[in-house]
Amino acid sequence: MAKPRANPESEPPPSFETQLSRLEELVRSLEGEELGLESGVERFREGVEMLKGLSEALAGAEQRVQELTTGLRRELEELERAGDAVDGDGV
Repeated sequence: MAKPRANPESEPPPSFETQLSRLEELVRSLEGEELGLESGVERFREGVEMLKGLSEALAGAEQRVQELTTGLRRELEELERAGDAVDGDGV
């Protein structure tokens, strides 16, 4: 009896590093192997899709870093204002 296939939606997506490694493998195979037309086109298609996903992941990470940086700056400004208010009270 065949083992039931796992639902792809229930599996976590591969990590960024895993996807990047696969993209590098695809590039090496496209550059170095003698591939048939269909195989080459399929690997190229997979690489383009992977590159798109990696670009989106990088953009998301950049946005999160910007949000964290903005929040940190805001907190530091508030601390500085609070410190200035204490200093300005003649304490």
